[in-house]
Amino acid sequence: MTKENPSLKRKIVHAGGWTVAKRVAKSIPYVGTVMAIGLVGYDIKRKGVVKGVLNAGLDAIPFVGLGKNVVEFFTGDLLPDKNINNQKNEK
Repeated sequence: MTKENPSLKRKIVHAGGWTVAKRVAKSIPYVGTVMAIGLVGYDIKRKGVVKGVLNAGLDAIPFVGLGKNVVEFFTGDLLPDKNINNQKNEK
């Protein structure tokens, strides 16, 4: 039985790909936090000041936000939106 040795080029690509994957995995919590902070205004508009800030704050905490979003995927919003009728009357 002959064993095939991977070429030097293949080893470099494999090691480089693994390095890139680790860097991307480490940056995911920060990207989620930046997105949550960027969407604070949208949350405040939909949910009101207190619920909007609370929702965005929970989303900005890396693993808490992930857990909250997984739960919301199956159950719906934990912090409900403002009443649509109230939004129309305010305008």
